[in-house]
Amino acid sequence: MRYLDRLLPILGLTFCLLLGVSAAHAADDKAAVQDSLRKMRQDTLAQLYKEVPRARTQIRSAAGYGVFGVTGVHILFIGGSGGLGVVRDNLNGRDTYMRMSAVAGGLGIGFEDTRTVLIFNKRAALTEFLDKGWTFGGETAAAATADGKGGATGELESPAGITIYQITKAGLMAKGSVQGTKYWKDDQLN
Repeated sequence: MRYLDRLLPILGLTFCLLLGVSAAHAADDKAAVQDSLRKMRQDTLAQLYKEVPRARTQIRSAAGYGVFGVTGVHILFIGGSGGLGVVRDNLNGRDTYMRMSAVAGGLGIGFEDTRTVLIFNKRAALTEFLDKGWTFGGETAAAATADGKGGATGELESPAGITIYQITKAGLMAKGSVQGTKYWKDDQLN
């Protein structure tokens, strides 16, 4: 797992740079980047609430939530993605700006532009996520739930008490994966 912790940020950052995701972040205007992330959060939540109305109640009753814009590419046997996001602590209303990166294996080719919503059902999960970052993989991989069996299609639940929704421009993803994904605070935006 130590190797994965080192590899994820490097690959994620490389893909971000290649795809131009970090171009806005590279700008010196910190406030503009923060504003764009808050707008992305607002737009993503509006789409989520339209598709999964109960998500509004889930977010209101949670310790906090995060919304991440994720862009990635998969070419032949390796892929990766990266992005930026903002996590809201519902107790104090504070926003924390974060980065994420992921690697993927397996045969494929394509480009993805998704939004990931993380709902922290437990205060301890939110605190750990903000203080230490998070790596999903192996034992902490989330499992999809199916209609009638614990949630809506496209909803993932991690063992740590984090509910996850992944959204594309076409709508809620029927399947999703957060394996091999690392999150950490963005020192330049906080």
